[in-house]
Amino acid sequence: MQRWNNPNAVSFTAARTRFLDGTDTPRDLLERCLATIEAREPVLKAWVVLDLAGARKAADASSARYRDRRPLSPVDGCPLGVKDIIATADLPTQMNSPAFAGWQAHCDAAPVHAMRAGGAVIVGKTVTTEFAVGYSGPTTNAFDPQRTPGGSSSGSAASVGAGMVPVAFGTQTQGSTIRPASFNGTVGFKPTLGALPLGGVHPLSHTLDHLGVIGATLDDVWCAASQTSLGLGNPGHRFLTGAAASAPAPVKPRRLIHLHTRGWTEIDAATAAAFATFTAALVERGVRIISRDNDRRVAQLEAKLDAWVNEGLEILAYEMRWPYEAYVARHGTLIGERIRNFMQHAQSITPAHYERLLAARAAMQAEVRSVAAGTDGFITLPCSSIAPKDFQFTGSRTFLAYWSGLGFPTFSLPLLAIDGMPLGVQWMGLDHEDGKLAATAHWCLRELV
Repeated sequence: MQRWNNPNAVSFTAARTRFLDGTDTPRDLLERCLATIEAREPVLKAWVVLDLAGARKAADASSARYRDRRPLSPVDGCPLGVKDIIATADLPTQMNSPAFAGWQAHCDAAPVHAMRAGGAVIVGKTVTTEFAVGYSGPTTNAFDPQRTPGGSSSGSAASVGAGMVPVAFGTQTQGSTIRPASFNGTVGFKPTLGALPLGGVHPLSHTLDHLGVIGATLDDVWCAASQTSLGLGNPGHRFLTGAAASAPAPVKPRRLIHLHTRGWTEIDAATAAAFATFTAALVERGVRIISRDNDRRVAQLEAKLDAWVNEGLEILAYEMRWPYEAYVARHGTLIGERIRNFMQHAQSITPAHYERLLAARAAMQAEVRSVAAGTDGFITLPCSSIAPKDFQFTGSRTFLAYWSGLGFPTFSLPLLAIDGMPLGVQWMGLDHEDGKLAATAHWCLRELV
């Protein structure tokens, strides 16, 4: 198996070990990150705005705490990028929309608040597509400037892939964390719906929006996600299961379900071969792969998922009515065409139809849980190929819409490489089993080297 190895990766958890023994400091780590930003940002275009003075001040304060052996939390000193639909009190939040040029929040969004309270160093705001659903920004791929970084968390994934920061916040409503993580050779994590707080994150869909975390390593991602959950919580929701300073200990999966949903009709031969080699490597290590070829219930589940998945777009359109109807009415064509089309379609969705959509989703969740009983999760691709050479198209969402629509946790693991470009593996679990999923993902990343 051709394994992806990111030469740019900057791990915060590795640096923190050095902070604790006095051989490195948060300020030194930040300066290395800033040097990479200075060198690569003219081509990568991952950032909307940087806060160099604020970041250096925060890094100096963190360095002093480590000298005094009093770090605030496991993320103290971690340089962090923040997707520009997530509010920050000291930097504008502009959503890649001319209607919000220069807009400034009065407080940090909940995830930023939790990380800043733990001593994280906010480096700046990363490029997003318009409101995380519309037209693309200027960001390029971390490994080929002719290719898309994916969206909508474009700048977050590209900045981590390029080694500008070890961790960045993204969001996901359909594929906006997992797909760009795959395209840029990073670890991406979309947790169980509600496990991470969304207060102050500009909304698309109340029942589909997830905070996402993109990082250089699984430990980096898990540490940041855990601080975001335990540092503040999300009222009305459970905390992230298995939250801790580092990823759960590796646990070998016994049985994994390989899903062949309709995204498999989009892939090319090289992508199919890469994934086949990956599954063969799992089998060689004693993992049983269950698929439609050897389990009739899996085949039935795939058919049901394919028949259901487009209903997520109906839910999205209906739940976008606030605030996007008002945006379109006030700003007209300053709001992108895709969003205007969503609002036009939303007019045809009645409350009764919306309730049917929610009921169908609950039934689909129950079906997935039933089929998954006795297994350790699901595997599939996160996208139909490596990053395409097209900046208007940020990549297919087909592989991603299922687990976003269900609200179940998933990782993109940077395991595969094709023609010198990264391709992730989508590693999926059941709701509120995020820690269990992270443990098996940890085993996979450790074992398949």
